[in-house]
Amino acid sequence: MDDKPGPGPLSETSEFLFSFGVIADIQYADLEDGYNFQGNRRRYYRHSLLHLQGAIEHWNTEGSPPRCVLQLGDIIDGYNAQYKASEKSLELVMNTFQMLKVPVHHTWGNHEFYNFSRNYLTNSKLNTKFLEDQIVHHPETVPSENYYAYHFVPFPQFRFILLDAYDLSVLGVDQSSAKYQQCLKILKGHNPNSELNSPQGLSEPQFVQFNGGFSQEQLNWLNEVLTFSDTNQEKVVIVSHLPIYPEASDSVCLAWNYRDALAVIWSHRCVVCFFAGHTHDGGYSEDPFGVHHVNLEGVIETAPDSQAFGTVYVYPDKMMLKGRGRVPDRIMNYKRESAFRC
Repeated sequence: MDDKPGPGPLSETSEFLFSFGVIADIQYADLEDGYNFQGNRRRYYRHSLLHLQGAIEHWNTEGSPPRCVLQLGDIIDGYNAQYKASEKSLELVMNTFQMLKVPVHHTWGNHEFYNFSRNYLTNSKLNTKFLEDQIVHHPETVPSENYYAYHFVPFPQFRFILLDAYDLSVLGVDQSSAKYQQCLKILKGHNPNSELNSPQGLSEPQFVQFNGGFSQEQLNWLNEVLTFSDTNQEKVVIVSHLPIYPEASDSVCLAWNYRDALAVIWSHRCVVCFFAGHTHDGGYSEDPFGVHHVNLEGVIETAPDSQAFGTVYVYPDKMMLKGRGRVPDRIMNYKRESAFRC
């Protein structure tokens, strides 16, 4: 069922350039299977590690190995904190990732912050900022230390940008800090519920505690990087734990200020794909500006007899996602330049 071939005949019209792997919401914990908070979806806490091992074996044995793997956040489950197993579980998953023969870029999601403070994560192996590329003559493309974001070039003319979707968040932040108070004010300004994880009755259901947003500082930085990529005719892939396009996601799972992120992206022509996790169900939509929004199916809710990861094959005119198990195949053609001409 899961043994799909490589790029296949669909791609023979153009030259294969490179590939990269994608995987989301592993949420490992040394626990018996359980259910989500609504009690209607099964979670396979232990088996998620076996799914990860299977994905790594696949990437390691591909004829043309991927340039890198994008891990889209929620690497271990929040239950680990309750059982004082956060560090042990993280070490186990990171040791598994060490078997991977190519670099992995780690995104931070809500479950990272259920287990660790932002300060801890910054000093952990989940911080892959050391893999970033510097644009020496453009200092404004260097990210601030105030958020966890960076960009890198896995192949000439293709830039990948990793965003911090919990830059604005009440998770993982010292409750006595000004940042916490600022974020709590934003959250409570949109969510009057006593249970801040509940979207009940909200006109903007994304304003829940398990989500977060992008600071203006990070959005300004993103704008500078995209300006550089426009000027240099690069194609850009953006990665975030939280999705930003409503047509591709459950509205409860969107970033708080997803509209602000879209406004920045839509003011540039270089962005071709936006990859996110968080929803567990997956989702896909091409927006009016030709950006492909892909929400990857979560490993944590993937039965033992299936899989949930993908390899994206990149061509001069398109990207092709070859999914495994729950992750469907997708062909994502780049928008035509003529669409931008007045």
